[in-house]
Amino acid sequence: MELLRTVVLDCGLTEELKWGCPCYTFQGGNVVLIHGFKEYCALLFFKGALLNDEHKILIQQTENVQAGRQIRFKNLREIMELELITKAYIHEAIEVEKSGLKVVLKKTEDFSIPDEFQTKLDKNLSLKKAFESLTPGRQRAYLFHFSQAKQSKTREARIEKCIPQILDGKGLND
Repeated sequence: MELLRTVVLDCGLTEELKWGCPCYTFQGGNVVLIHGFKEYCALLFFKGALLNDEHKILIQQTENVQAGRQIRFKNLREIMELELITKAYIHEAIEVEKSGLKVVLKKTEDFSIPDEFQTKLDKNLSLKKAFESLTPGRQRAYLFHFSQAKQSKTREARIEKCIPQILDGKGLND
C-alpha cells in the first residue's frame, strides 16, 4: 500500500483520509481511494465506469456497483509492473473529474418493487408514506435487500422484520 500511495501521489492529487482509507482528490472531488483486503490491495476509481479501460484491468466489485471500479494488486511486483498504466488511468480519472462528468446512476424508480412489499405498501398507508419519505439511497437499499431473497417466504420475512425500521424513518443499516 505504501508503494501504491507513492504512485498515486506522483500524479499530483491531494491526500486525505476518508472512510478510514487514504483518499486522493482533485479540487475537492474524490478521484481514487486505496483500500486493503486480506488477499489484495486495490485502487478504487470513484468514477471508474467512465474510464476507457484500454488494458481491461478495471474490476466492478459486484454487479450492483454502478460507478466505482478497482485495479487490484496482489503483490509489489504487480504494482511495479502496472505503474505506468496505473498512472495513465489516474490521469484519465483526473480529466474525468476536471470535465465534471457524472456517472448516470439508476434511479429508485428503476428498481422493481417485490410483489410482497407492494402488497404491504398498498394495505398500509403509513408504511407507504414512511417508505416514500426515506432518502432514495435508503429506499434502494431496502428494495435490493428484499428482492435478493429467492423465495417469497424469505422476502415476506425480510419485509416484516424491516417494517418497524421503515416506520421509524431509518435505513436498512441505521
